[in-house]
Amino acid sequence: MKNLAKEYRLPETTTQEALEESWSTVINFGNKVLLAGYYYNGRNANSYFAAVYEHTNDDLSIEGEIKLTAVSEEFFEDNGHALACAMNH
Repeated sequence: MKNLAKEYRLPETTTQEALEESWSTVINFGNKVLLAGYYYNGRNANSYFAAVYEHTNDDLSIEGEIKLTAVSEEFFEDNGHALACAMNH
């Protein structure tokens, strides 16, 4: 996961607010924050990935600290499929 996080430029610890400044598809899902990101994987190739963050404390606001817990190893055809993967994680 660390190599993928570094390759996609995902912070290990951050806030939802900070993620929303850098990524277009970020949503709350209970005590988790799900991200669908785009990483160019070649022309006409699936290029979306999923990432899951979890809150580190009881502050579930967009300013609460979150920590990266998972990054998909596969790519998806769009951000909806990437989010579906994140929701199932």
